[in-house]
Amino acid sequence: MLERRKHISASFDSALDSLKNDALMMSSLAERLLERAMQGLLQRDTDLCNAAIADDEEIDVLEKQIDQEGVNLMIRYHPVASDIRQVISTMKMSSNLERIADQSVTIARRAKKLHLLPNLPEISLLEPLYQEAIGIVRDSLRAFVDGDTELAVKLKPRDRHLDFLNAAFQDKMAERMAGDPDNVQVYFNLIFIARALERVGDLATNIGEHAFWQEQAEDIRHTFGAPEER
Repeated sequence: MLERRKHISASFDSALDSLKNDALMMSSLAERLLERAMQGLLQRDTDLCNAAIADDEEIDVLEKQIDQEGVNLMIRYHPVASDIRQVISTMKMSSNLERIADQSVTIARRAKKLHLLPNLPEISLLEPLYQEAIGIVRDSLRAFVDGDTELAVKLKPRDRHLDFLNAAFQDKMAERMAGDPDNVQVYFNLIFIARALERVGDLATNIGEHAFWQEQAEDIRHTFGAPEER
């Protein structure tokens, strides 16, 4: 009986490792997709935008694969609470990564439209939003992989700062539209890109919340920040 339990445990560990490896591959692809989309915009490089759009299909496949693996793990092995949290949080992370990829594709497609027009200096105003968003993504993934709950709870204030940057950018674009009505559609494209970056921050913060729940079995959604801040 002891040998059977060891065998089941080894099989579960192997299956869980496979799930985690797929999630790591998906996270790497999602980060690369965002980088390609934004660099394609900032460098006026349509090839980078096309590469970002093409990557989205692989991410969609991985999300389905991770969901199936996670369900099979729970049905087959009936894991204990801490293992259940690992499986569920990994599945939730993959869902947020897929949505980050979708927002990145939105950026790439808007960028391609902007490439057909003369370059606007206002595009460079998106750089601070991008740097904040990609930083939150990277740290959320590091928090998840390393089980770093201290890093996880630091993401919410940064996400609020990204919200502030987005609001300020929207105000600037509204001013530009009022003074340059012939380019209203161009400014709208920039507004949608800024909104996509703001949404990326939200989704990455979700991943940090899942990381915290995985390690501490505590739900910090809809709270100000770390438990001691409440």
